[in-house]
Amino acid sequence: MTTTIEHKSYARVGLLGNPSDVYYGRTISFSLANFWAIVRLEPSDDLIIQPHHFHDLVRFKSISQLVNRLESEGYYGGVRLLMAICKVFQKYCNENNIELKSGNFTLHYDTNIPRQTGLSGSSAIVSAALNCLLDFYNVRHLIKVEVRPNLILSAEKELGIVAGLQDRVAQVYGGLVYMVHSNVRKRWLDGEEFIISSMKEVANLALEGRSALLEENYTKFAELINRNFDLRRLMFGDDALGSMNIDMVTVARKVGAASKFTGSGGAVVVYCPEGPSQVKLLEDACKEAGFIIQPVEVVSSFLNDVDLKTLSST
Repeated sequence: MTTTIEHKSYARVGLLGNPSDVYYGRTISFSLANFWAIVRLEPSDDLIIQPHHFHDLVRFKSISQLVNRLESEGYYGGVRLLMAICKVFQKYCNENNIELKSGNFTLHYDTNIPRQTGLSGSSAIVSAALNCLLDFYNVRHLIKVEVRPNLILSAEKELGIVAGLQDRVAQVYGGLVYMVHSNVRKRWLDGEEFIISSMKEVANLALEGRSALLEENYTKFAELINRNFDLRRLMFGDDALGSMNIDMVTVARKVGAASKFTGSGGAVVVYCPEGPSQVKLLEDACKEAGFIIQPVEVVSSFLNDVDLKTLSST
């Protein structure tokens, strides 16, 4: 086999219900076409995980540059993510009697997903790599679509990344996805009643949001987005959310738009139910406040015919 395999996985925006995906809840999310990760697989004599020239930087002009880099970017690049999904993939195939052909490959990756913005940059790299492995070993038809988000999550858990399934489901299926999450984390059950009841309400926002979208009740949908952020703020507090994150939401609300975190903070998603005139007000307000606006481009579902055949009929 000499063919190069390449897959792209997109950033994810949590539209409603997060962070209840970590706490036994419901969410609505969509894949964001503006930002993505690409993984390329090329057959090779040895199995090679190729470091990225920027994200996996190991050469510096001075110790000061090294320290500055670590303070701004952290210790983490994409190599560890590629290694983790290779391990999880091989283990799953062994446990499920899926025979893998012989042969090696080299994995390369690139990404333009901004770091620390809650747009699921890490899971996008893992998702794209998993798709490459499925095609290289020709086992796409043997590993169901429903299984793949858990494989991606398992790879991240290998690295100590705490997360829910929201990101991985959106990145596997594409498009706008409503999902109900299994009980993957029960620590919250030991908390006070306010936290428990509030998280249940956050989860129910996604259920209500799904109905609002189907009924084309966009005013109601905007109210739910704002309520999602308000509940998160009550539960976690302003110190945990951060002043800049709160300021971004506040600027959007001043022009009558709805806003909430895309994920865990660093960026927000804004919904303007009144249309272009409200968008113009938002652009002016953000410019004055020093914030950058990126118009949302939603990715449609990218499951192919082989993927669709693996879906459960229920």
